[in-house]
Amino acid sequence: MPHIAYVNGQYVPQSTAMVHIEDRGYQFADGIYEVCVVVNGCYWDMDGHLVRMQRSLSELEMDAPMDMRALKVVMGEVVRRNRLKDALVYMQVTRGVAPRNHAFPPEGTAPSLVITARRFDFDQSDVKANHGIAVISQPDIRWGRVDIKTVGLLPNALAKEAATKAGAAEAILVRDGVVTECSASNAWIVDETGAIVTHPKTNEILGGITRQTAIACAEELQIKVIERPFTLEEAKAAPEAFLTSATSFVMPIISIDGTRIGSGKPGPVALRLREAYKACAAKG
Repeated sequence: MPHIAYVNGQYVPQSTAMVHIEDRGYQFADGIYEVCVVVNGCYWDMDGHLVRMQRSLSELEMDAPMDMRALKVVMGEVVRRNRLKDALVYMQVTRGVAPRNHAFPPEGTAPSLVITARRFDFDQSDVKANHGIAVISQPDIRWGRVDIKTVGLLPNALAKEAATKAGAAEAILVRDGVVTECSASNAWIVDETGAIVTHPKTNEILGGITRQTAIACAEELQIKVIERPFTLEEAKAAPEAFLTSATSFVMPIISIDGTRIGSGKPGPVALRLREAYKACAAKG
């Protein structure tokens, strides 16, 4: 069965799906995106992702391709047509098609919308969490508004490629000695008191939807949450470290740049928070 994508009003085989060569997402990375996870037919944190999508569009003065109710229908139809129960749903909106010019196109130019879905291996995510992951550090060379979820991800891709070449699962990004986040996730440590620490929401990080839910779960578990900058050295010396993202949930980190974190095994705080997150997200 061919994979089916939604492209600007049509459901088409993904192998033949196309966008115009003058789409501004292609020429200027002038677009935003979101990724939602579907587990056993249920969306996890969907409303949070759609709220963030609206914020990204607003920050870039970009029109929405449709209202959020209609978008949910299209998302569901893409998943249905691909016959998926566990899925990653990717949504991308660009400023549309116009002759190449740095200035915005004329008012009324229709935005472009692409939605795809592929299988998500939920069980494999748990296997990875039970073993923990290795990460490396990389310089944070991204632009100054990473709080907007744009498709301009070349620095992220370079960092992730460096991690892959080093045999690591992710790259922690560091600016002026301070950990901001990771190439595709938010970074956390557990301090000596058992509190969890993560960089505050500023224009230096993307406010993760999983991050937001994890904070709520931690508060329910009576785990103290501290939003403050922390250094790479502090992270390497921490009893535990972990990351959060829509596709990783809460993922324990067992080494940074080859330095063992804590016991070198997934820590109890991260694993407890992961289970709490999964239980919360599964409620919809």
